[in-house]
Amino acid sequence: MTVEYTRLPSGLTVVTQNMPHIESVAIGTWIKSGSRNELRNEHGIAHLLEHMAFKGTGRRTARQIAEEIENVGGEVNAATSTETTSYYARVLKDHLPLAVDILADILTNSSFDEEELAREKNVIMQEIGAANDIPDDVVFDNFAGAAYRDQMIGRPILGTPDTVMAFTPDDIRRYLARNYTTDRIFIVATGAVRHDEFVRMVEDRFAALPLKPETPPMMEAAAYTGGEVRETRQLSDAQVILGFEGPAYHAQDFYCSQILANVLGGGMSSRLFQEVREVRGLCYSVYSFHWGFSDSGVFAVHAATGGEQLPELIPVIIDELHRAADTVDVTEIDRARAQIRAQLLMGQESAAARAGQIARQVMLWGRPIPNEEMMMRIENITPKRLTDLAGRTFFDAMPTLSAIGPLEQLSPLDAIIEELSLNVHKAVKAGS
Repeated sequence: MTVEYTRLPSGLTVVTQNMPHIESVAIGTWIKSGSRNELRNEHGIAHLLEHMAFKGTGRRTARQIAEEIENVGGEVNAATSTETTSYYARVLKDHLPLAVDILADILTNSSFDEEELAREKNVIMQEIGAANDIPDDVVFDNFAGAAYRDQMIGRPILGTPDTVMAFTPDDIRRYLARNYTTDRIFIVATGAVRHDEFVRMVEDRFAALPLKPETPPMMEAAAYTGGEVRETRQLSDAQVILGFEGPAYHAQDFYCSQILANVLGGGMSSRLFQEVREVRGLCYSVYSFHWGFSDSGVFAVHAATGGEQLPELIPVIIDELHRAADTVDVTEIDRARAQIRAQLLMGQESAAARAGQIARQVMLWGRPIPNEEMMMRIENITPKRLTDLAGRTFFDAMPTLSAIGPLEQLSPLDAIIEELSLNVHKAVKAGS
């Protein structure tokens, strides 16, 4: 299953992978622009644009967009993240031209009708309200805001009621013209697709996209700050995230962080799950994660527990962070590698998941990455590299704490910082 890659004269990137055993095609248009690319006065406009793209074009009403794709059994959707936005469809192979036409239509010919905009603003108000009712969503939004205080990268993707309600059709058009240019758009198709035919379709239908500007828009550089956000609510459980600055996508330690996150809290066999949940019964959910961005990153532990367990839970988590800086076993690294390899290969059994993998690779590294090369990036990770990384990441560094729920027994951030510092000094003393 060879990945084929073409850069059109316009600057548009087209990538395909034929999967002979599949009768469908997954097609997506990925834009290297997300909520982080908004200006200060545009909070939430990237997500609003994603919604409005489906609300009518010069050729189709919103209903026609939905009916045409569903009349042939297909599906179409979109998503906005911090650094990317994607519009994607899945259809049987005979209907690929229709899917290309619809995606091109909504991205090059959207009308941004005033009445549709007013209706969609109300939909997003409900979405914001629903997110504020979900503690899991709130604790992660607050975590990003504390880790990157007063920066676009730390703002909630949905925006705020005030910012969303203020946007006009012209505001959306300005954001689109500035960010949806051919040099930042990657169109990927996987499944029952022929590369040359697909390239011709894309070149024809996406010709109206704006070209790369002479002066590309600048993105505010990320600066990790750390800090805390606590929100006391009368809930049955407390959601807590304790995090630290982590490597960016292109940093040398990026894959080390992925392995370390897996060893610490990547599954039921991980250290945190075994010690915190299985041995001590302190929470029903605990895991670690690493978010990589283009120029920054965060490494964190998330736990959900009863408020009365917090005085014991946080020290146990810190102890596990300390243990990771002290020793990591080769068998743990091998298990983490096996899980990452399985996730990579299992994801390729789905045309849609494979399209997403390819798009991310091309956006990040400028080309599709063979599986063998992906695995080589984690083959040379040693216990010492992981313990060194853990020591640099977790101790004598400013943490980020985000918590929501019954927090009366949650230690102050200064006490948590002191405990982290005590742990590292204990480790230094033990090694001297």
